[in-house]
Amino acid sequence: MTLISADKDFAARLKAQFSDDIVADTEPRYLEEPRGTWQGRPTLVARPRNVEEVAGIIRAASEARVPVIPYGGGTGLVGAQISPEGALPLILSLERMTAVRAVWPEENVLIVEAGVILADVQTAARDAGRLFPLSLAAEGTARIGGNLATNAGGTGVLRYGNTRDLCLGLEAVLPDGQIWHGLRRLRKDNTGYDLRNLLIGSEGTLGVITAAAMKMFPQPHDTGTAVFSVASPAAALTLLSMARERLGDMVSAFELISGQGLAFLRQELPEIRQPFEVAPDWSVLIEVGVAAGMTAQSALEDLFEHALERDLVSDGVIAQSAQQSDAFWSVREHIPEANKRIGAVVSSDVSLPLGALADFIKAGPARIAGVGEFRINCFGHMGDGNLHYNIFPVEGRSKKDHLGDRENVQRAIHDLVHEFDGSFSAEHGVGRLKVGDLERYGDPAKLSAMRAIKQALDPSGIMNPGAVLRA
Repeated sequence: MTLISADKDFAARLKAQFSDDIVADTEPRYLEEPRGTWQGRPTLVARPRNVEEVAGIIRAASEARVPVIPYGGGTGLVGAQISPEGALPLILSLERMTAVRAVWPEENVLIVEAGVILADVQTAARDAGRLFPLSLAAEGTARIGGNLATNAGGTGVLRYGNTRDLCLGLEAVLPDGQIWHGLRRLRKDNTGYDLRNLLIGSEGTLGVITAAAMKMFPQPHDTGTAVFSVASPAAALTLLSMARERLGDMVSAFELISGQGLAFLRQELPEIRQPFEVAPDWSVLIEVGVAAGMTAQSALEDLFEHALERDLVSDGVIAQSAQQSDAFWSVREHIPEANKRIGAVVSSDVSLPLGALADFIKAGPARIAGVGEFRINCFGHMGDGNLHYNIFPVEGRSKKDHLGDRENVQRAIHDLVHEFDGSFSAEHGVGRLKVGDLERYGDPAKLSAMRAIKQALDPSGIMNPGAVLRA
């Protein structure tokens, strides 16, 4: 079915139905994405204030066959929030829907609207004496609706799970304008198809999430952070297993850091203080949150001693203050910025079975060398099998020298991931960037079912056309 561009007549229809400020021309921020791969086109942006207005806008778009792109904080890394071609979409921004509707500390549940910034969700939980554990680099601008739409991961997945695992219920508007009132606080609700998990991770292609019931957790009694130098990724995996055997689910983060990443950081951001004078080839950042009766310091000291006895670690630094802990995390969180300044030929977000991580990392350089001469910065959330496997030019060259190599390098990485039974998209989603990868590596039965679901719920194809599935 042919889609129609959002135009002045459609804007006038929305203004007449709602108010003059419901729709406006797009500001530049709506047309950009962090990696600069795509550029949007000037169009219209609607900014509803409540779910009823979202429903009315979607209903009008459905009747007029106008495509709609739901928009959160614009921090997505695979282009789902940008429409570079086709009919001009209506950008539906949730930025006005920022209410924390309710908090139940005794249930460990809070209900927030989709436009609430992730950091503000964390604050609302903290104000209630609880923890909302979703944490990622863009938490100061990313909005919880977008986190849900992409099933965001971050640093706490090892202990608390992805965004999907933190959600109990949703309120959403379906492509025909119906409101689904699914904001339930139930831990068990076995009543048919799970629309919640269908919409989470759908990247705005099956509807618009407008509010969510999210899980909170008790604050850990004590939290500690350490950086340990490890001999290899294989040693890091053994250390992870040891940490979980000794501390169970008190291990909240386990991040792998390569010496190449630390070298980039020292080169581009020398003001970021690193824990080791001489950067090790491999290190891990560990965070633990322990229960009453324990201290994080003693837990990390005990772990280091046992790891040292087994030659898994050669050096380590345990944070002695919150400031030092923040400094350790600052190293990890600034690696992507240093990468950006160096200029990656390819930035990959992949996941593998834990048992395959070390072999994948060992096999990667030879596979990349088959395409050309590059530097590799492999880092990421090792505790849940998620690696950011990024490829850079050698010194003296730039990413512009490899514009013709990008596709071959990416294909080499994803082919290797596929051989190890991994995923080409761990936490960033499919968006527009990886539609071809989904077609190449996706299970045919799954793809067929996805297309059938899309057709059933969005027969006019107005919801974020071209994202996840080819339009």
